[in-house]
Amino acid sequence: MQGNLLTDNRNLCTVLGLPFDSVNLTKAVSLVESCIENHRRCFLSTPNLNFIVQSHLNRAFYESVLESDLVIADGMPIILVARLLNLPLPERVAGSSLFEALANKPRTRPIRVFFFGGQGDAAQKAAANLGDLSPGMESCGYLNPGMGSVESMSDIETIEQINTAEPDFLVVALGAEKGQRWIMHNRHRLHVPVLSHLGAVINFVAGGVRRAPTKWQSLGLEWLWRIYQEPQLLRRYFYDGLQLCHLLFAKILPLTIYQQLLRIGSAANRPLKITTEKIDNCLEVHLSGAATAANCWSTKDCCDRALQQPCTILKHVRVDCAELSYIDSASLALLLVFKISLSHRGQSLSFFNLSPRIVTLMNLHGVAHYLLDNRS
Repeated sequence: MQGNLLTDNRNLCTVLGLPFDSVNLTKAVSLVESCIENHRRCFLSTPNLNFIVQSHLNRAFYESVLESDLVIADGMPIILVARLLNLPLPERVAGSSLFEALANKPRTRPIRVFFFGGQGDAAQKAAANLGDLSPGMESCGYLNPGMGSVESMSDIETIEQINTAEPDFLVVALGAEKGQRWIMHNRHRLHVPVLSHLGAVINFVAGGVRRAPTKWQSLGLEWLWRIYQEPQLLRRYFYDGLQLCHLLFAKILPLTIYQQLLRIGSAANRPLKITTEKIDNCLEVHLSGAATAANCWSTKDCCDRALQQPCTILKHVRVDCAELSYIDSASLALLLVFKISLSHRGQSLSFFNLSPRIVTLMNLHGVAHYLLDNRS
């Protein structure tokens, strides 16, 4: 999945401000296996509710999800919100479930795993236990860098130790925010196909914490089991629950009602027309009609063509929304990824002639703070 983030035919939708890949566990396993087999870079992010709450307080944390090659919904609240909004997230795909599925599949050549981080000797224990627990994985090393800064954990010796071990899968456990920053800081120096912050995985493999029984997981009660196993999580879950209640009444329910009204009023059913105009080093994109999942391919094609332009020729992309009647979760997810792709090339994305309707939709989807930060 390395390269242009828009060229992999990802099926994305926006939930609570973040883009998620619409995949089930089987598909996620297949994607990760393909990246390992073909040695293609896959930065895997696994947002849960706490992840979403924190990402909206921390711009770099938020952008780490936008830059990820595969984003799976590691939390039942996300799936429940998606169902309420009629979004195509088929099921919860926990990072622990993905790791287990990969580990439990017998292979002629096991997946080589390197454990980085964790508390105490958790990484060492996980490395020692993995071979006995898994027919499909083997440990190729571990390292606990201690409590330093991201920079102190990124010295040449550390990166060389990981690369020399030749892992297929790097499991990071430094705390979600710090772990994402560490991956972002070092991913271009690491010769590892799959990188992900999966803090709970190290504890589960090390044996220090037992994962919830399957029935608890299927009922969406794994959080309750986690509190039983790790009481210190109670405060975090309580805070996250309050934030979910706030989002429910401030964003989710209003969005549900507003979208339904727009569908009844036919604003969401108009065909989409896209025209472009090159003015000096700026590409103006004029959208007319409704940008939806049904016609997302045309929006994606326009984004891809813009990304193929040399940075010396194209500096800015400006989107004219004067005749845009509606925009849905899939199109917003595409624009989020498009903007982060442009920013890494030194290019910018802005919007102009925005109607109150489109601004309201962006606000309720939780993306206005990012998409409209340099609004024309």
